[in-house]
Amino acid sequence: MNKLTKSLIVIAVGVIIWFCPHPVEVAPNAWHLFAIVVATILGLILQPLPIGAVAFIGVTIAILTKTLSVKDALAGFGNATIWLIFCAFILARGFIKTGLGRRIAYKIISFVGDSTLKIGYGIVLSDLVISPAMPSSGARAGGILFPIVKGLSSALGSEPDGSRKRAGAFFMQTLWQGNTITNAMFLTSMAANPLIAKFAADTFHVEISWTLWALASLLPGLVSIALIPYLLYKIYPPEVKQYPEGKAIAKAELEKMGDMSYGEKVVVGVFVGALVLWATGSLTGLNATTVALLAVCVFVVFEVLSWDDVLAEKGGWDTLVWMGSLITLAGGLSKLGFVKWFAAYAAGAVGGISWVVALGILLLIYVYTHYFFASLTAHITAMYATFGAVAIAANAPAMLVALLLAFASNLMMPITHYGGAPAPIIFGAGYVTQNEWWRLGFITTAANLFIWACVGSLWWKVLGLW
Repeated sequence: MNKLTKSLIVIAVGVIIWFCPHPVEVAPNAWHLFAIVVATILGLILQPLPIGAVAFIGVTIAILTKTLSVKDALAGFGNATIWLIFCAFILARGFIKTGLGRRIAYKIISFVGDSTLKIGYGIVLSDLVISPAMPSSGARAGGILFPIVKGLSSALGSEPDGSRKRAGAFFMQTLWQGNTITNAMFLTSMAANPLIAKFAADTFHVEISWTLWALASLLPGLVSIALIPYLLYKIYPPEVKQYPEGKAIAKAELEKMGDMSYGEKVVVGVFVGALVLWATGSLTGLNATTVALLAVCVFVVFEVLSWDDVLAEKGGWDTLVWMGSLITLAGGLSKLGFVKWFAAYAAGAVGGISWVVALGILLLIYVYTHYFFASLTAHITAMYATFGAVAIAANAPAMLVALLLAFASNLMMPITHYGGAPAPIIFGAGYVTQNEWWRLGFITTAANLFIWACVGSLWWKVLGLW
């Protein structure tokens, strides 16, 4: 399907919904905004243009049609949430530019890298350590860890041919599946997580701070990290089990890197300081965005990054544009009463059903419809607030719904070879076939859902969150 065809489909769907009769309970401007939002989401899925461009066009159309005022349409770009995630992209650039991310990964592997299973855990732990300050899963898994994993695979004589299963296939899947878990563990470890928090606040009136997110994910996340690499080791085992050279290779790479540079030391200080301030926000009165802005200032003042580096962070600026646009559109639907009406309407469909059953059904549908999405952002924008509102209308606890769908929004990533940002890089390496990828993705997604739904919900109950 070429770009013109995709564009025509998006426009046609928007126009059809715009002129369709709407329920009397829904105001005309709310229905028209719904048409724009559906067309925008379809544009995010089909991508006739890049995500940022599609979202920006959606906001512009809302202004041109007077569905939203200019002030309301641009309000999303001043939202603290998007500036938090933008700053996290800048922090990530510091990890990459100074080489600290690579150093951390090699350091962990130098301790545990004497077997393929231990290296698998080392890969995931490396991802976990850098994830709070690196919201781009593509940068973490694809930019920092993938070259390391590829080098370790080649050192074992495992290439994307007849030798792929010696170790490389297992390493690549562990990298991919582990990245899914680390994405879910911090508000700042996946680009759309702050968007989820914003939807939860606006639609469910549930506030998910950086600290609450990290605390809620702690136990189920650690359980997943402990079990998923071992599960892969059993159902998709590497031919090579022991790898005594792994530690030596990592130590040799560390020797090549030499002592920590000035820039790395600054990044470590800023990273630790940011984590402390994020975790103590309730005591200091500093919100997460303020801390992130401060961290970027320190990077620039101490010349870890130049201002040109900040300007060159295309991923961060792109995210700011599309996230600001989506916050505007989604917030408009809520403000105009469309979400409230839909939740009430949908509540009738689940009337008489136990909220536990209703939430379980909605969760499974939410996760496994990711087969139809190539973007977590598009999926979250399309379904998170709506599905959550329906579950709450069925009397499910609001905080439980918000957290369960928030974490599921990350855990659904691995079911396909196009389900998330690092997928093209890892799948493109050629170590894992599509059939293997889909089979393993289905199994691990089901396992993670079970862990987070059971262990997670009990943990959140102990914490008094619901």
